[in-house]
Amino acid sequence: MFGRLAARGHQVSLLVSGWPGAAARAVIDGMDVHRVGGRHTFPLFVRRYYRRELLRQGHDLLIEDLNKVPVFAPVWAQAPVVLLVHHLFGSTAFQEASLPFAAATWLLERPLPLFYRRLPVEAVSESTAQDLVRRGFRRDRIRVIPNGVDVEALTPDPEGRRFDEPTLLYLGRLKRYKRVDLIIRAVARLRDRGTRARLLIAGRGDAAPALEALRDELNLQERVEFLGFVDESEKIELFRKSWVHVLTSPKEGWGISNLEAAACGTPTVASDAPGLRDSVVDGETGFLVPHGDVEALADRLASLLQDRELRERLAAGARRFALRHTWDRTADETEHHLGSVLEAQSH
Repeated sequence: MFGRLAARGHQVSLLVSGWPGAAARAVIDGMDVHRVGGRHTFPLFVRRYYRRELLRQGHDLLIEDLNKVPVFAPVWAQAPVVLLVHHLFGSTAFQEASLPFAAATWLLERPLPLFYRRLPVEAVSESTAQDLVRRGFRRDRIRVIPNGVDVEALTPDPEGRRFDEPTLLYLGRLKRYKRVDLIIRAVARLRDRGTRARLLIAGRGDAAPALEALRDELNLQERVEFLGFVDESEKIELFRKSWVHVLTSPKEGWGISNLEAAACGTPTVASDAPGLRDSVVDGETGFLVPHGDVEALADRLASLLQDRELRERLAAGARRFALRHTWDRTADETEHHLGSVLEAQSH
């Protein structure tokens, strides 16, 4: 999205963490990229690097993308600050990280209102906005601008082809908090009911061994397949040809894979959870089910797999929904929002 703003003539500098072998500087999509620190040390370097390298460039705004660990830019930045929030972890951090890291994330989120509540905020979903308000942020300072999708690259199959066999797809990181185990258990329920279905799991992550063990424990070796990492072209092909996309996280900022599936004309069954209820319109682009309810999940999956007319209706609704959420629209709204922030600062 910020690359689109750079293409419109805005000067965009992106300060991000690096990794072994990564170039310290690069130009990507017209943005001047600066890499400092690593995954866990980045917050320690931000302030010093900003003062040494970026301050003299005279940026009009500093946008802090809140990602697990805040860098408290309002304390040290010498430009107006806008806070960009995808989602806050809260107690879900304890479902993923070790106790020390989860506790640190939870504790660092506690003082956010003290430092940021008076700032203009851009949230990617109404769910995230509501979470911020519950924590003490001002609703009148929050602008909801959803993430977008490339509707030109991600399209339905031109010939309407799908896998011959009823196929469910999970595509994303294999992390504990994603709760892919719920999907595997739902496939076991479908088998026990005599409903044909296979599940493709695309992605990598440290939860893979446990998920593979669950598959084997439930004797689903012929129904659940782990694909590992897939490239962009493979991803699009999977979204296009699968019958139903499934995402059962307890919380997301938005649920970008739901929107990518929608762009390809594939309906989603997802948990009725923050973020996911923003990116899936129940009964229009897919279905929402109570998080953790495997029986309800299996019921909805069965209804979709067994009813072609229903799938096609939801597929058409999903594509229409995606067309309303392009990255260009996201860039338009962000450009307008940032412009209004600058205008307010000038008065």
